[in-house]
Amino acid sequence: MSPSGPSSLNDLIASHDALLREAALALPHEFSRCTFSMGPIRQAIYLCLTCATPRGICSSCSIACHTDHEQVELFPKRHFRCDCPTAAIPHSCTLHTNPEEENGVNHYGQNFRNLFCRCARPYDHKTELETMIQCLACEVDWFHESCLNLRERPPPRESSPDLPDPYDATTHEDDHSDASSGLPPPLVSADDYDSFVCAACVSKAPILRRYAGTKGVIMVVRDGERGSWRRLEEVSPGKSQESFDEPLLDVADSRSVTIKRPRSRSSSQDDEPELKRTRTSASSPCLAPAVNRIAQAIFENQPSGLENSTFDGAGDIFLTEGFRQRWCRCERCLPSLQAHPYLLEEEDTYEPPEDPDSGLSFEELGVRALERLPRDRALDGIHAFNDMRYSFWLQPSSLL
Repeated sequence: MSPSGPSSLNDLIASHDALLREAALALPHEFSRCTFSMGPIRQAIYLCLTCATPRGICSSCSIACHTDHEQVELFPKRHFRCDCPTAAIPHSCTLHTNPEEENGVNHYGQNFRNLFCRCARPYDHKTELETMIQCLACEVDWFHESCLNLRERPPPRESSPDLPDPYDATTHEDDHSDASSGLPPPLVSADDYDSFVCAACVSKAPILRRYAGTKGVIMVVRDGERGSWRRLEEVSPGKSQESFDEPLLDVADSRSVTIKRPRSRSSSQDDEPELKRTRTSASSPCLAPAVNRIAQAIFENQPSGLENSTFDGAGDIFLTEGFRQRWCRCERCLPSLQAHPYLLEEEDTYEPPEDPDSGLSFEELGVRALERLPRDRALDGIHAFNDMRYSFWLQPSSLL
């Protein structure tokens, strides 16, 4: 027995028990059922790099069917159906044995070619230094902190088995930790926000554009191409009730960005027709904050190329904790929220059922296996074990 190994039988048993506990923490679930029969659901998806066709497989198939294959975890994806038992993957599924036709509902972005972020770089956990962040809305891609203008892009580290894995679960307390392998803190750290939405998804959701740059919806901007990147999160002062009655920003109307101003009581408003004032006051008041003019100018510049604004930004937003409770739910804001249910309620993610044998010792697993056997086979197993134990103790052992 080597000096670094167990010095006694008790040490060996303790070491095995520790390994069992670690295995139970790492794989607490029972991977005996493919999720194909459940249809398109939100679930953790894995990309098998060994199989010739880039498709997504469920957690169970990643363990039971592709154990010895090289895989990349793509994390939860919405409305996705396992591809393992379909004709798209030549490798036979051991859990769902009936061959199925290819899935027509799945969306296969660049992640399924092992490319990530706007920079379309391949992911290699051995050389990647930066934390990568998934978009809450599309769940299609992951983004480098540097590509979100949160930090300067660091050079890739050299691949070495002696270096810690920056994405090892033991080095992170949550899914988007900012402990990027010794790099300085990013401009927006993991503790500063709850969820991230990429610019492409923000542009499709009027409510997100309306709130961008206001309290709890952080953006990253700079003043011109030579300026330094900074956080944009406007804390609006107290306002009169009328300033809350602005309609939801219409992203299709390019003029709304440049002419929109908080309304205040003036003589011109007193001269408005009574019918117009009545229509506004009859509806429930909008409690959304005043639009951030810098944020809206950035959104307007992206499609139109206007040069009247010096501010620059990608249009990504970082939603702080409790954002789902802060939305205005008036009759003008609610339809935009309902069109994107993930903004109102946190979604459930399917997980395989827990393994009843997880965490059991070798002795407990053996007893449970014997209980499941017919009586005659169980007796034969007990006799064989006793014979092995007797012969073991008759031989000299360095374990004793």
